[in-house]
Amino acid sequence: MSTPSLSSWARQVSPSPTLAVDAKAKALKAAGKDVCGFGAGEPDFDTPQFVKDACAKALQAGQTKYAPTPGIPALRKAIAEDYVRRGFVGMAEGNVVVSPGGKMSCYLAILATISHGDEVIIPAPFWVSYPEMVKLAGGVPKFIQAEDTTGFKITPAQLKAALTPRTRMVVLNSPSNPTGAVYTRAELTELVALCVQANVWILSDEIYENLVYDGQTTCSPATFSPEAAALTITVSGYAKSYSMTGWRLGTLIASTPVAAAVADLQSQISSNATTFAQFGALAVHQHPDQAKAALAEMAVAFDRRRLNLWKGLNAIPGLTCYRSQGAFYLFPNIRAFGLSSQEFSARLLEEELVAVVPGSAFGSEGYIRLSYATSDEIIAKGLERLARFCAKLKR
Repeated sequence: MSTPSLSSWARQVSPSPTLAVDAKAKALKAAGKDVCGFGAGEPDFDTPQFVKDACAKALQAGQTKYAPTPGIPALRKAIAEDYVRRGFVGMAEGNVVVSPGGKMSCYLAILATISHGDEVIIPAPFWVSYPEMVKLAGGVPKFIQAEDTTGFKITPAQLKAALTPRTRMVVLNSPSNPTGAVYTRAELTELVALCVQANVWILSDEIYENLVYDGQTTCSPATFSPEAAALTITVSGYAKSYSMTGWRLGTLIASTPVAAAVADLQSQISSNATTFAQFGALAVHQHPDQAKAALAEMAVAFDRRRLNLWKGLNAIPGLTCYRSQGAFYLFPNIRAFGLSSQEFSARLLEEELVAVVPGSAFGSEGYIRLSYATSDEIIAKGLERLARFCAKLKR
């Protein structure tokens, strides 16, 4: 007797290609191979000690039970106050939901606002999970392509042409994964104005908001106008800025109806984010000087690595690479070699033990993504191997 089939959701969703690359690189390392891994979007720093201490203290104090679904009150209050200082108007504890990771925050935002057949506009290159989340909610992902020639940013004209009566949401991710592109306030203002005019939700993924370079600054669509604030769902978290990826703590701030709907969904899916982990995150807000120092230490290292990797990539004949200004990724163009990004990446790992993610995973063929959240030694060694690999392809 045959078993019942899997659900349509399980059959149509794709596994995370970035996690798959990272898993393969780790398996090769475990087998004794000298792999240069550029796949993982994970800081190689430890979580700041003061954060770990706050979590340990919470454990010792018995903070191991269920917490309120949207998060412990003190953390939600601190998050709201932080956003108010940054120009968000009328935000309070009731507008904040703490979830088990920024990925979950994005997914809950989509589940709370997208119904069957709704279109969600996603600029490409995109983070790999956006389209899958939309499909899991019954929505239809609709892509706008941006290239390195435009700094991997979509234009107002492109967005205007993509909007239809079925559009329900536009996803904006600045700084961007996978490109590191950062929209200026002027660029975002025009895009947000079109969203307001069309009366569509804006999912603003700002998980890399604290990692910017070259004097660049970030801004939030929710601060542009009362109309934009009502339509914007802002997602962030602690993973990238404070090297807390394994803590699984994402944040979401939105209008009261959206925040309440997200909390209701979370109550049925995960109950709450891990209780004692939230006390570690609370320390970030309670000790701003220590948090700022920890972030600055990482940012300095990331900036140095960014420039070294960027210069090294552009020195390899056949490669061209846009100078990113945020996050910890570079997205070089490999089209001169005549290989698909999948084949290029697979051969690079097989022949030179360098792990990168193909651009096709991010909806942009002809590129590869490299994370510089790794050591200077690995960057230098990886560049040497990549140059050797590209030289073989050029023969």
